[in-house]
Amino acid sequence: MSDLRIFSYLPNPRIWKATIAARLCGVAVEVIGASPRELQNWLWDFDAHPLSTDEREGSNDARVGKVGFKGGRLYKTDAFLEAHPFGTVPAAFSPDGKTGIFESNSIMRAVARIGHSRVPLYGIDAYEASRIDSFLDASLVFARDAQTYLLSLASVTSEVHARTAESFATYMTGIEQALSPDREFLVGDSITLADICYVAELCLFSNEKTRAGTLAEKGLKPILHTQIGSEYPRAIAHFARLSKHPAFAPDVEPYLRKLEAAQRE
Repeated sequence: MSDLRIFSYLPNPRIWKATIAARLCGVAVEVIGASPRELQNWLWDFDAHPLSTDEREGSNDARVGKVGFKGGRLYKTDAFLEAHPFGTVPAAFSPDGKTGIFESNSIMRAVARIGHSRVPLYGIDAYEASRIDSFLDASLVFARDAQTYLLSLASVTSEVHARTAESFATYMTGIEQALSPDREFLVGDSITLADICYVAELCLFSNEKTRAGTLAEKGLKPILHTQIGSEYPRAIAHFARLSKHPAFAPDVEPYLRKLEAAQRE
């Protein structure tokens, strides 16, 4: 039995926060899910699974989707909504399915708490834990702007691009400063949730690379441009180094290769 079950659309770099943390501290995490399009035909539940056409037509669990699934029909059990009152994914569950944990940073924290006795990913004391929280909160500010930008890339406006570029600069400047002058990790002397979250968010933002042509047509420059390493040398080097770490690589490297291939098409 797993220590934590996660139901999500896939691929989703934000659930890597949990899977990377799990590899580092020996927690058993089970991931269930499919593409966003396919999830519209799944039963959203602790025991999430695809529904047949007959099962969907006779279901009493149909709900109107919101946000990424806005306007569509989704199938969510009452138990799912009791565990996850916002009704969103990724959705994590305790082994008995009764306790729901939502939002990727909180799911990652749950993994760290479960495995704390083995590896202190959430810091060695209350002060380090609170400093890690500071980085996680800062990441949420960037993530909100990044999500809006990435979802609008097909028709992005110069205003959204400018706002996201400013948010990216603020976030990366903070990461760069935290690693100065020659720190190996964002908090303390080993990998913590702050490092994991940073890598996952930058991976997700790397989707911008597949829209370079669209940006060029609008006279806009990619925010994550080819010379970004000269602007934030420590931050980009930190990302590159951790991407090859055994706990990160299984998630990160195939995803980045896929984005690079899509960029060349």
